[in-house]
Amino acid sequence: MTLLDVRNLTVTYAGGAAAVRGVDLSLAAGQKLGIAGESGCGKSTLALALLRLLPAGTRVGGEILLDGEDVLAMRWGRVRAVRWAGASIVFQGAMHSLNPVHRVGDQIAEPILLHGRATAAAARKRTGELLEQVGLPTARATAYPHELSGGQRQRVMIAMALACAPRLVIADEPTTALDVMIQAQILRLIEQLVTEQDLGLIMISHDLAVLADTCDRLAVMYAGRVVEEGPARTVHEDARHPYGKALSTAFPHIGDPASRFAPQGLPGDPPDPFALPSGCAFHPRCPVALDVCATQDQMLHEVTGGRRAACVHVAAAVPGPAAGAADTRSTT
Repeated sequence: MTLLDVRNLTVTYAGGAAAVRGVDLSLAAGQKLGIAGESGCGKSTLALALLRLLPAGTRVGGEILLDGEDVLAMRWGRVRAVRWAGASIVFQGAMHSLNPVHRVGDQIAEPILLHGRATAAAARKRTGELLEQVGLPTARATAYPHELSGGQRQRVMIAMALACAPRLVIADEPTTALDVMIQAQILRLIEQLVTEQDLGLIMISHDLAVLADTCDRLAVMYAGRVVEEGPARTVHEDARHPYGKALSTAFPHIGDPASRFAPQGLPGDPPDPFALPSGCAFHPRCPVALDVCATQDQMLHEVTGGRRAACVHVAAAVPGPAAGAADTRSTT
């Protein structure tokens, strides 16, 4: 059964910045979807849109169906009921997401109490259970955020996200500013909890390798669109879109000494969402761009192995009608 179904989602900030452009996503319970891309590609905007956490004045179009109910059409009271209980989010930068003047145990208990899930005594008991579940001693409930390490604060954020037993968890760069060993622990913890509780997971990162190791499927975003999607490991190891290829080679590969000396990175920056280039938004940075790329955008074309990529070179290899100008929708 489909847990989350996003249809033709568009997000335009005040002033006309097109942050998300025609994205489709589908997620089942127990499935893990990774979303990758550079800063400014629309990943976090997409995550915030799913729970209607965007600032006032932002225009959002399309549909966000959570268990068949459109989040964008909900009354405000229903939205509050869905947050934390139906879907929750682990924000990047736990130090900035936790209230510095409240004990972490009180912050974990707050959504439980707001949703009427338990009495104050039962909420305290549940808080202790959640802390143990994420690998922290119950006694840390009395600590303030500044008394915890970065990894411990991130574990508190995960405990908060699980407090009301949601069916969907969104993790937005959950390992930001953590050292490599702590990153690995947090990722394994998220993966374990999702599997044990049969949750749907959307994990956002700029690191394809992390997502390939954690998620079932992977969507690569650029300039507000999904430009490639498919099985996570396959997309990471054999990306068909030039942008996906650039991301996959942006980090040296362990066990491959030659990759340490190979050219890394991609020249330039993502385009200004106030002034997107014509045609394929990636063409000004693309090493294999053709003349047609400057005038015609591409839809997601089917590739072998259950993958899709929005590239003219992929379109040329697809049997059937020649690819022309596409609509701006992306489908995953």
